[in-house]
Amino acid sequence: MRFRTRFNAAGGIADFWNEWKKPTPYRWPILAASFAMTGTLFFWLTKEEYYYPPEVPQVTYITTFAEGRTDEEIRQSNIENQRRKDELEAERARIEQRRRDLYKSLGAATGLDVEAMEAEAEAERAAEERAERERLAELFGESDDQTDGTVETAGE
Repeated sequence: MRFRTRFNAAGGIADFWNEWKKPTPYRWPILAASFAMTGTLFFWLTKEEYYYPPEVPQVTYITTFAEGRTDEEIRQSNIENQRRKDELEAERARIEQRRRDLYKSLGAATGLDVEAMEAEAEAERAAEERAERERLAELFGESDDQTDGTVETAGE
């Protein structure tokens, strides 16, 4: 059986024409409703919305370092920053020790067992430091022998 004979539209067109020639009072309203529904469907399916991509932001880099610093200037800057950091940590440790001493004197004045409380606080601090070292070791993939707080470098 050939493709052309299986799907011949002549019979369908003839049937449509026979029905269209019959005088029915709703022929034109039905045709108008059909066109309106089909047109609405095609309009809805074919309308396209296009969203433009956002503008590429203009990045302005702000730097506090000179453009052509030498390695020696960078090294000296790092040494100075490390010295400042050590001073700040020492000051922070001094303030914490002063605070602990004040609380110890307050606790001793009120009759609390200051030595037991200090031992308990020291144990908590040590546990927190150990947990932080373990977390960092796990995060950076270091072995347990490298997490004792010391740093070994080549050539030492």
